Amino acid sequence: MAETKREIERKYESDDSGLPDLTGVAGVASVLDKGTADLDATYYDTSDLRLASASITLRRRTGGSDAGWHLKLPVGPGTRDEIRAPLSDTVPDELAGLVRSRVREGQLVAVVRLRSARDVRDLVDADGRLLAEASVDTVRAQRLFGGEGSAQWSEIEVELADGGDPALLDKVEKRLRKAGVRPSKSASKLARALAETKGGHPRPKDKGPAKPVTAGDHVLAYVRAQRDAIVELDPAVRQDAEESVHDMRVATRRLRSTFRSFRKILDREVTDPIGAELKWLAGELGVGRDHEVLAERLGAALDDLPSTLVDGPIHERLRTWAKAGERGSRRRLLGVLDSGRYLALLDTLDAVVADPPLRKAASKKPKKVLAKAVRKDFGKVAALIEEAVEQPPGSDRDLALHEARKKAKRTRYAAEAAGPALGRPAKDLVKSMKSLQSLLGDHQDSVMARTTLRELSAVAHAAGENTFTYGVLHAREERRAERVEETVPGEWKKTSGSMKV
Repeated sequence: MAETKREIERKYESDDSGLPDLTGVAGVASVLDKGTADLDATYYDTSDLRLASASITLRRRTGGSDAGWHLKLPVGPGTRDEIRAPLSDTVPDELAGLVRSRVREGQLVAVVRLRSARDVRDLVDADGRLLAEASVDTVRAQRLFGGEGSAQWSEIEVELADGGDPALLDKVEKRLRKAGVRPSKSASKLARALAETKGGHPRPKDKGPAKPVTAGDHVLAYVRAQRDAIVELDPAVRQDAEESVHDMRVATRRLRSTFRSFRKILDREVTDPIGAELKWLAGELGVGRDHEVLAERLGAALDDLPSTLVDGPIHERLRTWAKAGERGSRRRLLGVLDSGRYLALLDTLDAVVADPPLRKAASKKPKKVLAKAVRKDFGKVAALIEEAVEQPPGSDRDLALHEARKKAKRTRYAAEAAGPALGRPAKDLVKSMKSLQSLLGDHQDSVMARTTLRELSAVAHAAGENTFTYGVLHAREERRAERVEETVPGEWKKTSGSMKV
């Protein structure tokens, strides 16, 4: 079973060998010599170094106190999450899964071997508590694939102890700089090894033009950002990190909406089939997420009821329903992320970014073209809101409000994509559409909650249980939806009056 550790460290280089004296750094009471460890690490990547290009490292290391497989995923400057697995001859399945959105159908091969003699010092406080580990690594690198040759160097590494104060690293760095030590030019040992041995280097990340100029540039920048988000969120979704499923689902929706909103810029004959696959992925991501949100809503509503209105084992039935949905959806989602269909979608998105199907309007100046697309989406929201207001309460109004919510979301995403070109009016529209989307989302959640309450009530009734409380919750949800419907006309009047795109 893999374990995850947050790693916060800094690397340095010096013209001198050895570690400068760190005794007296504020908070450091003693520097303890922990001896020398011999480390032997083999790094794995694809033949075109996809992991290295994303600042991801996967290695098998022996020696030291943490021998095993280590996968390091970037979190921020100097910060990575290290996922560890026990030693084995082949890449552990769990770690292979965490890099699948990068590797796809490719093969992982040994690319570099690093052998290091690590001279370790522990920085401790007056109570003997570990604050950080400082080491001097003498490294020998050998290229195993995609090149040839070797390299050798020494570096200083300072790693913060678990739960330590990052400010300590600033204090240590100040002392090191005074001693003539400078921050390393390489982010990792692997990056330096690749740079100093002959052969291929990590492929540069596709960032598009430095500054968007045309309408197509702006749309593609937004498309590229959502593609990157899906790929980068994949490991977090597999680890069930908080909000990761929601964030990936939002990225898929943003991408699909962009293809639909800007059909004058991107050829729909190419993007419509991709949009269908994105709809499928969003749906799969939503299975567990929608169930989770609904369970939280019903649980909170039940907790708000006075005890005198709660009859029967409704708490137990609701918990059972929530857990059953969670278990099933988790297994299903992991299967989706390992499927050929999902990996093919990622490849297709890469191809669209690399060779976009641009139409004539893509080469034009952005303001007029993008504003026209945003206004068109806004007009669809207006028509649906007017239709909903004219409908009597019931399923037809519910459906119209739900469709209005989806179009408001699309308008919001179109305005986000156009924001850098259109400025403040687009940003204001994003804000107002988000507010409208939230309001209509509450209404749709009420519709779904009432449907679920009726289903749970029927099951409870068949089991001979008291269903009174289900009726109370249903009535409260009805009133909640009515309040939203009463608010919609005023909210829409305010929104449409401020539309300036």
